[in-house]
Amino acid sequence: MVEKEISQAVIGRLPRYFRYLGELKDQGVERISSQELSELMQVTASQIRQDFNNFGGFGQQGYGYNVDLLYREISKILGLDKTHNLIIIGAGNLGQALGNYMNFERRGFILKGLFDKNETLIGKKVRGIPVRGMDEVEQFIRENNIDIAVLTIPKTSAVEVAEILVQNGIKAILNFAHVDLNVPKGIQVENVHLSDSLMKLSYNLERYNKETKK
Repeated sequence: MVEKEISQAVIGRLPRYFRYLGELKDQGVERISSQELSELMQVTASQIRQDFNNFGGFGQQGYGYNVDLLYREISKILGLDKTHNLIIIGAGNLGQALGNYMNFERRGFILKGLFDKNETLIGKKVRGIPVRGMDEVEQFIRENNIDIAVLTIPKTSAVEVAEILVQNGIKAILNFAHVDLNVPKGIQVENVHLSDSLMKLSYNLERYNKETKK
């Protein structure tokens, strides 16, 4: 049986559903309707039902959604019922900030190591994890079953580093370097371009300002 192709737009909304459901679960909410979830998330109830129907629906007519069950099902869909070992390449300000981000572990992403070529950073500890030199990265990946790498390095070295990572078994890259990575098919890359987000924000701000002046 061929697995149904899910659009990236739907996939992009799943983490948001997961976050809201987690907050509802923490508040002791046991069930919620698509309309109530719609009012919380500012997504139409129809869109919510369509999104969930891609994976089997999960709801019951007249009852809505069991919050705990839906939370666990979306966790499985996102692969959060498993743990993933990750490393951070680039231990500057951004790399250290990400290394200190405790929600990684809460979501099953286990930080195993940080690496940098800057000798002044090597040996520094982030949450008890020492920064290692780049000469150690290949062996470390192989010995520690690392499947995800986070790149917080300049774009001038990102392409070369990405090639080394892939050659040594990395299957997914969270890329903060402002450059597109050319990786083999099957390697998952998520690009995080902070300046692009700021420019989008600037556009929306300008559009709002023009509309309010009409």
